[in-house]
Amino acid sequence: MRKVPGFSDSGRRSSVVGRKAVFLDRDGVLNRAIVKNGKPHPPSNLEELEIPEDVPQALHALKEAGFLLLGATNQPDVSRGTQKRETVEAIHAALLKALPLEEIFVCYHDDGDGCSCRKPLPGLLYQAADRYAIDLSSSFMIGDRWKDIEAGQRAGCVTILIDHQYVEQLTARPPDYIVRLLSEAVNCILNLNVLKKDSKASPPPFPPPSEGEGVKKLNNSPSPLTGEGRVRVKN
Repeated sequence: MRKVPGFSDSGRRSSVVGRKAVFLDRDGVLNRAIVKNGKPHPPSNLEELEIPEDVPQALHALKEAGFLLLGATNQPDVSRGTQKRETVEAIHAALLKALPLEEIFVCYHDDGDGCSCRKPLPGLLYQAADRYAIDLSSSFMIGDRWKDIEAGQRAGCVTILIDHQYVEQLTARPPDYIVRLLSEAVNCILNLNVLKKDSKASPPPFPPPSEGEGVKKLNNSPSPLTGEGRVRVKN
């Protein structure tokens, strides 16, 4: 049985506190996805790699708040023979140079390969937790597709979906939060972090009033960190 940092062999939380992390999908989160017919695709080369303007500042804010930042991405085109591993590694090198990421964990397998690392399985998150002594229950998974959300849920993370309105069904359980931009997801995490540190503190508004966005209940289930209802940013 794999032992998760921060928990005893009986499954109860131990006195050893692991690190808190934010896991980020790659295409559609760290960089723009190439959307064709309503479905996202990865950039095929470095020339197509584009980092949204809000991403660097948002990630630096998380890093300053003490979060370990890790990429977690499926890249099955390598297994399918339509992409070279060297090209994927070059894209990751560019992202690691431009963004405050510790590492990008990658699954190169396809659905039929029977691996444990391809999302929606949580293998990539488990690998990271073992390597960096991460407390998954105090960590977050940010993604733009249902596979990201389900992987985070299986690992015990708080999940945030960046909703790009893709033409695909969200088959996982609903995420804890739904936003439109990575910067909104980061605001959510930072606000929850304030609440967790001091339950009496008044959290900053989410989303910021300057963005003019309202918030409504997604459902009545309690949020894992705040105990309040889950929220969704209005379109």
